[in-house]
Amino acid sequence: MKQTTFASLAFDGKKKQTRRERFLTEMEAVVPWTALLAVIEPHYPKSGRRGRPPMPLATMLRIYFMQQWYALSDPAMEDALYEIESMRRFAQLELSDDALPDETTILKFRHLLEQHGLTSKMMNVINETLEARGMLLKGGTMVDATIIHAPPSTKNEGKQRDPEMHQTKKGNQWFFGMKIHVGADVDSGLVHTVSVTPANTADVSELPVLLRESDRAVFGDKGYVNNAFKRLAREAGVFWGVALKGSKPYPLTSANKRFNHRMSSIRARVEHVFRVIKRQFGYAKVRYKGLAKNAAQVFSLIGLTNLYLARRKLMA
Repeated sequence: MKQTTFASLAFDGKKKQTRRERFLTEMEAVVPWTALLAVIEPHYPKSGRRGRPPMPLATMLRIYFMQQWYALSDPAMEDALYEIESMRRFAQLELSDDALPDETTILKFRHLLEQHGLTSKMMNVINETLEARGMLLKGGTMVDATIIHAPPSTKNEGKQRDPEMHQTKKGNQWFFGMKIHVGADVDSGLVHTVSVTPANTADVSELPVLLRESDRAVFGDKGYVNNAFKRLAREAGVFWGVALKGSKPYPLTSANKRFNHRMSSIRARVEHVFRVIKRQFGYAKVRYKGLAKNAAQVFSLIGLTNLYLARRKLMA
């Protein structure tokens, strides 16, 4: 039991619950904490006879998740724990009684997750939880990709851009960064498979990675047009719902346009995933250098996005 401070009593007595408090309350209820902690616990430092004892694992995981939800750097997360009572409560910390983790401790926890590939495992645990609740079905997959920008400037110590990022042209505009490819369930819109590549990787090249053996239908935009894949899908009895692409000698007919309209109305749900990641969680630009570190963050974001999109059903 922790002593209740005057600050905590004043916080409890306020008249309005903020949006941050409502959001954290919902996430508290839907995150499968026990299963996620079990994934990390074998790799987490144990208390020894010498040195400072490690922070509670549950506290560090909650802090890591808040970093993803609010797009906070390590120093900004440390400041937020001192300044924002709702975040301290979510992390199960009391300002007057507990030692708050500094930015170095927060950094080391993130490095631990990256070193052991734990973020992808956590995403799998979340998806297993959703599947057990009947929210991640196996029938059809919607595929899509989005570009995440990286700093194009060469005004740095190495005098060069990140060599693992690349530029690509979309329409008449050039972009530099990486690309997130997702395969999402047709029925729920939740993501079951993710891959992260440089931005110049063609969408269709990642298609085999994003599909499941049980899929009986595939939906995608014109970036996934491929006659070889289309033929293989039809031979396997899989519905090919990829948008048709016209050309100057052979423009799309009215029937082709109606087909594209029907398919786009189905696959539009996959865009909700990217909306949450970019707008809700503020992940529009990479934070780290190299694909590995950024991919680790993407796995976390996708898992948390699935929980956010399914939160109402989970709470019900």
